[in-house]
Amino acid sequence: MEAILDILMGIWDYFAQNILTQPAFLIGFIVLIGYLLLKKPLYECISGFLKATVGYLILTVGSTGLVTSFRPILVGLKERFHLSAMVTDPYFGQNAVTAGIEKTFGRTFGDTMLLLLIAFIFNILLVRFKKYTKLRAVFTTGNVQVQQAATAFWLLLFCFPDMGRLHILFIMGLILGLYWAVGSNLTVGITQDLTEGASFAIAHQQMFGIYLFARWSERFKKKKSNKRLEDIELPGFLSMFNDNMVATSILMLLFFGIILIVLGPDYLVQAKFMAEGQSFVFYILETSLMFAVYLAILQLGVRTFVAELTESFQGISNTWLPGAVPGIDIAATFAFGSPNAVTIGFLMGALGQFLMIILLIVLQSPTIVVAGFIPLFFDNAAIAVYANNRGGIKAAVLFPFISGIIQVLGSAFIATWVGLAQYGGYIGMFDWATVWPFFTILMKYAGYVGIALVVLILVLIPQLQYRADPEGYFLKAEDYDKWLEKKKKKLLKLRQTHINGGI
Repeated sequence: MEAILDILMGIWDYFAQNILTQPAFLIGFIVLIGYLLLKKPLYECISGFLKATVGYLILTVGSTGLVTSFRPILVGLKERFHLSAMVTDPYFGQNAVTAGIEKTFGRTFGDTMLLLLIAFIFNILLVRFKKYTKLRAVFTTGNVQVQQAATAFWLLLFCFPDMGRLHILFIMGLILGLYWAVGSNLTVGITQDLTEGASFAIAHQQMFGIYLFARWSERFKKKKSNKRLEDIELPGFLSMFNDNMVATSILMLLFFGIILIVLGPDYLVQAKFMAEGQSFVFYILETSLMFAVYLAILQLGVRTFVAELTESFQGISNTWLPGAVPGIDIAATFAFGSPNAVTIGFLMGALGQFLMIILLIVLQSPTIVVAGFIPLFFDNAAIAVYANNRGGIKAAVLFPFISGIIQVLGSAFIATWVGLAQYGGYIGMFDWATVWPFFTILMKYAGYVGIALVVLILVLIPQLQYRADPEGYFLKAEDYDKWLEKKKKKLLKLRQTHINGGI
């Protein structure tokens, strides 16, 4: 029996390490399976696999390049001013769990892969029985799943340090699987509106955040003066800002330029970010412009794989998971809506984060935060994209700023409380600075009742979503054009009723 279990675990480890936690290959294989189920010719199946995989790899190049561009600032602010600080970044957070879990709880990081498997199975089952659960999205972003499984494992161990291994894996697997399914499901409707029916959801670290900010943004829509970014044509020399690449280059030149000047060329040469004898002016120029380059690469990657994925997923939906949509990386949204919203969101989120970090220093917080690039950019840029689409410019400026403040404050609180700050990092993304601290408080102080409350809250969210629009809830995910047509007819009917009532 043990030999069989060892073989099964070996197969699982191979699958997890090479496919499940490698989003490019996972997306590629989803496309391949989907096209096979649609009975497409073999050459189309292979072509779809390659385009989807290469497209995601292009997206990865863009994402990695953006992080690399920001590294001199991240490292410089920490070393130049001698801050002993925790970095808010998913990879720093994962490393912190790896470094501290055995010392703190006597457990091994290896259990996170089992937790990931259990949570993923729950996610699939919840979507399979969508008739009852009202859940429509499957979380497919494998690298994010590993980071979240690690942090969730730590949080539950903090709440229940004496809980048995199997019990803790099952309970956390249920909660995490629910979070993946419910969080991705929250983004289905707003993403369909943003992409005009591209049929994907978001599977990342700020799913509750983008939903809440998108809904709050609707309050700005009523004001006619509040246009969207793409509706504005700037006059005269300002018209160059109408071009996304030019706007990004200029704004990032100002942002990077100011901070790099503060760090100084001597430090940058000493830290080996800048070559000795290299022009400081042109170093700033290149660093700033490469940000625009990597953003363009990222958007190309999105356009390459999204079309393949959404078409092929119909095969999986029709066969195994009827009506389901794939949850994918948040970066996929950057190719939709206003391109300038991405830059605005990043800058306003950075302003909010930096102001909150200064306040922590002034108030002598036990944990000082260094802003990691991934929460700084991917959370706040996406919030601006959705906010601009639903509420216009004011929403796109305000909500990333608020998000930046919350990310730093929430992360400093939870990482200090649960003991992760001492190991140098915390995941730092919006949901993990808001939703998960709330869950942790419930479980820590209410015990098993807290677990039941967390599960109940997550189960109720899609039920409430469904009750708000029982007629169009599933239709919006499965056939956006038909849903749009029905919505227009309904609005016309209401308008006609209102006119007749006035007469």
